[in-house]
Amino acid sequence: MTQTLAAGSGSFTIGGELTVNRLGYGAMQITGPGVWGPPSDPQEAVRVLRRAVELGINFIDTADSYGPVVSEQLIREALHPYPDDLVIATKGGLTRQGPGIWTPVGRPAYLRQQCELSLRNLALERIPLYQLHRIDPEVPLADQLGELRDLQSEGKIGHIGLSEVSVEELEAAQEIARIATVQNLYNLGNRQSEPLLDNCAEHGIGFIPWFPLATGRLAQEGGPLAELSGTTGHTPSQLALAWLLKRSPVMLPIPGTSSVAHLEENTAAAVIELSDEDYEALATATA
Repeated sequence: MTQTLAAGSGSFTIGGELTVNRLGYGAMQITGPGVWGPPSDPQEAVRVLRRAVELGINFIDTADSYGPVVSEQLIREALHPYPDDLVIATKGGLTRQGPGIWTPVGRPAYLRQQCELSLRNLALERIPLYQLHRIDPEVPLADQLGELRDLQSEGKIGHIGLSEVSVEELEAAQEIARIATVQNLYNLGNRQSEPLLDNCAEHGIGFIPWFPLATGRLAQEGGPLAELSGTTGHTPSQLALAWLLKRSPVMLPIPGTSSVAHLEENTAAAVIELSDEDYEALATATA
């Protein structure tokens, strides 16, 4: 069962080529506080990554700025040589000046450098999905995506993704390069990116919700997740993930954790089938 647990979430084909189980894993939390430096227990991070693959997770999302480079290097240590069906997505375009500090840099030479370093840190010849971590407002979008398109034509990038964009920015980007995925903040309690999600569904673009487990007050006593959790026996986090999976067929949740136990709990959400009534009740209560 564990080998196929994540497959219960259904599948999605990124860019018409990369078929993944929709419930993936986000590798930001296998770093130190403030997403800076190494984790307190590197071997637990390795165990988490290996267990994720054992559970059937074949979509792992990371970024060169996680650590920086710590997350990518741990993925290589834990999983290389990679399973044939494993899709590793990484990102470039955010620089780090300390814990919790993120500054966009989208100059073409920098993006090329970071792609080359990610290839090295992950021990890949081709990055299946490379995402512009943020659009740099100081650099023309055509220059930023043009460089990624060049890297794609050179075979160093398979597909191009965006992160934290509006519908208008996505449409502008599509005039420059084919966009396979977008990654925006989205969860039960924050659905500001709903128009973007609907646009992605219309065009077959994968939507990767970051911070998918922001349950907060929703899971407090008397809250909608807590009430349903008491009825179904599932945890609030599992219900939040099950809701996301039911929300749209292009949804690719990537809950992250540094704990094997929490990973197993999250992945069990792949086989939860929310009834239409429970889905609507959660949607309405948290709107």
